[in-house]
Amino acid sequence: MSRVILFNKPFDVLSQFTDRGTEGSTRRTLSEFIDVPGVYAAGRLDRDSEGLLLLTDDGKLQNRIANPKNKMSKCYWAQVEGIPSDEALETLRSGVKLKDGMTRPAKVERMEEPAILWDRTPPIRFRKNVPDSWIKLTLTEGRNRQVRRMTAAVGHPTLRLIRYRVGTWTIDGIENGQWVEASV
Repeated sequence: MSRVILFNKPFDVLSQFTDRGTEGSTRRTLSEFIDVPGVYAAGRLDRDSEGLLLLTDDGKLQNRIANPKNKMSKCYWAQVEGIPSDEALETLRSGVKLKDGMTRPAKVERMEEPAILWDRTPPIRFRKNVPDSWIKLTLTEGRNRQVRRMTAAVGHPTLRLIRYRVGTWTIDGIENGQWVEASV
């Protein structure tokens, strides 16, 4: 039976169990939070991103989750600088031209600040004269830093990024820095 772990990854934690190659590094890794042998991250979540990271001991499942060819949807909550116009949201929906080509269309909508939001250390930068807002993006591809590059391309840099959902799994009920075992 495959094991699946849902981890609500904190900010500034690497999506790996060791920090090899950086001798004496004090960077935080998954080993600080998860003591389950034989599981590995299915996909990645950047150090400066938070939220759902899936881990499994099943290589086929790991491939199904992480391989962009499988187009498993992933939902992100992005706190962005400014308030995106309808035109900016439509650009995100129809695909954004990045240096590595056009993105697939995304589902995008405005949202209120998430009710389950936890404090982040350190907090995002706050500027009195620049408002911020939240949007929800659902992608079916996983390019490097894609959400951040997409929001920047439409003039609204991402200040905070939280992955809420991968496929049917979510972070609902999982405190930041905690994990639960789930069924496949």
